Amino acid sequence: MSKDLAVGDHVRWNSEAGEVSGVIVKKHTSDTEYKGHMRRCSPDEPQFEIKSDKTDHVAMHKASALHRIR
Repeated sequence: MSKDLAVGDHVRWNSEAGEVSGVIVKKHTSDTEYKGHMRRCSPDEPQFEIKSDKTDHVAMHKASALHRIR
């Protein structure tokens, strides 16, 4: 699914607080530090920054954790 996801896509994912939805704001294809932790990213396994619809919270997830909302 990662090849299908792009900046601007509306997605949902499960968190400790339940299901969350938001918009992808950035796609990472190389290793990056995020909130004090190194995130391993590559063109084959990118990670996505998503801004929550309900708050200003930004989360980072692999494509496997995300589901596009049509």
